[in-house]
Amino acid sequence: MKLEFLQRKFWAATRQDLDCFVIDNNGFILISKRSHETGRFLGEVDGAVMTQLLSMGVFNQVTMYDYQAMCKPSSHHHSAAQPLVSPISAFLTATRWLLQELVLFLLERSVWGSWYDRGAEAKSVFHHSHKQKKQDQLQPCDTEYPVFVYQPAIREANGIIECGPCQKVFVVQQIPNSNLLLLVTDPTCDCSIFPPVLQEATEVKYNASVKCDRMRSQKLRRRPDSCHAFHPEENAQDCGGASDTSASLPLLLLPVCVWGLLPHLLR
Repeated sequence: MKLEFLQRKFWAATRQDLDCFVIDNNGFILISKRSHETGRFLGEVDGAVMTQLLSMGVFNQVTMYDYQAMCKPSSHHHSAAQPLVSPISAFLTATRWLLQELVLFLLERSVWGSWYDRGAEAKSVFHHSHKQKKQDQLQPCDTEYPVFVYQPAIREANGIIECGPCQKVFVVQQIPNSNLLLLVTDPTCDCSIFPPVLQEATEVKYNASVKCDRMRSQKLRRRPDSCHAFHPEENAQDCGGASDTSASLPLLLLPVCVWGLLPHLLR
């Protein structure tokens, strides 16, 4: 069944002044009056209702981990004594800075005459690529993020959310023979005072002992302890044959001919 057909049938049966949603068992919106909300997490669209559903136990929060994530490296503040500790590093840094300033000076003065416009464009590209290179530097890390799971034991629930000067009423009911839920809310009450419930991933910071344990548990790949170079069921005649390869005389003479003809071709 296509989603468009399901939406038409749904709105034909629920034409009233209410906000109706069809969400799955992880809280993602499948059907909404506003098409741009389709596919988004309910907590991003209506944080008040999602917060209430969590407090009522309709949804439970589970923490998931991503052990192959990429994160931006933390900014390290170097002390002023670093050039004294590593004079070679300071010299290389100063040389790199001088070269960059020289390139920018040549681009600004447009020493290539008619290439002024291209010099300005090259300068812009240089700045952009240099800035982009700094922003795109990522390093492997572990992250954690929340996942919300519906509890099928609760087939129906309703509640009232206090939103300052008004109250927001909602009803949620399980759709039989599916992993979907029908959520009906009152759109007249503004509950924007509740923050959205997000699923953003955050980097896991390990202390020294846990980090060492993780490094010990991640075994490096190594070769087998013994070598298996022969098998009784293997036919040795089907393997090898490289020793029978003979050199080709025309291929051996080709470099000599090219070397002899090269001076005549360059005249």
